[in-house]
Amino acid sequence: MNAGRRRLLAAVAAALLVFLYAPLAVVAVASFNAARFGAGWEGFTLEWYAGLSANAPALAAAKNTLLLASVSTAVATVLGTLLGYGLARAPFRGRRAAAGLLQAPLLLPDIVLAVALLLFFSLTRRWLGVGDLGLGTMLVGHVTFQIPFVALVVRARTAGLDPALEEAARDLGAGPVRAFLRITLPLLAPGVLAGALLAFTLSLDDFVVSFFTSGPGATTLPVLIYSSARRGVTPDIHALSTLVLAASVLAVLAVRLLQGRRSAG
Repeated sequence: MNAGRRRLLAAVAAALLVFLYAPLAVVAVASFNAARFGAGWEGFTLEWYAGLSANAPALAAAKNTLLLASVSTAVATVLGTLLGYGLARAPFRGRRAAAGLLQAPLLLPDIVLAVALLLFFSLTRRWLGVGDLGLGTMLVGHVTFQIPFVALVVRARTAGLDPALEEAARDLGAGPVRAFLRITLPLLAPGVLAGALLAFTLSLDDFVVSFFTSGPGATTLPVLIYSSARRGVTPDIHALSTLVLAASVLAVLAVRLLQGRRSAG
């Protein structure tokens, strides 16, 4: 590849990166702008971040967001780990079909999954008298789209492990459960943690599923930001958005760090 082509590709890559990240950078910069109205820069300030501590709706939304992300990640991590391990190790009929179906939620648009969940909760409320929209329905919705991500990461990690290690533990007298907990699970830990952090990030900034499955008193930060932005974007919305963005970036960096350590190991 000649130098001219390399420079062209580098310029195209740089332009794409600017196109992707420039809006996020603008929001982050605006959160430190002292101007309440307008786009002109009037000086650096932390007033909008400080004001969030007295914003009761924002604090309630932040609490709901962290609670929902933590609980849903815990549930999805357990179920996704078992599913990913089973798909990689258990020889059963239809395993390929199950692995293919596991990727279906990743390919479906979020709006399709959200509408399907809303219809499901409406039917369960009509037929069983349960399913009122709130944190419970949001938890089910988040776990639903988190499980495939965790399972795929754990499955890939399991495929890279030597089955002889488990067989040796079994030969030495360990039962299936003990061999899994003492041998397999520690080896799977990097993949499990990477899947958990990915699931946490997805839950943290999810809007579509949360919006369709939320009820009174179950507002999360993305839903609050959307509702507030419809009335007009204010500096405190920029601050909220920047905090959500920062949390997502930190979680993604943690996932990359774990994957790097896994590759090095």
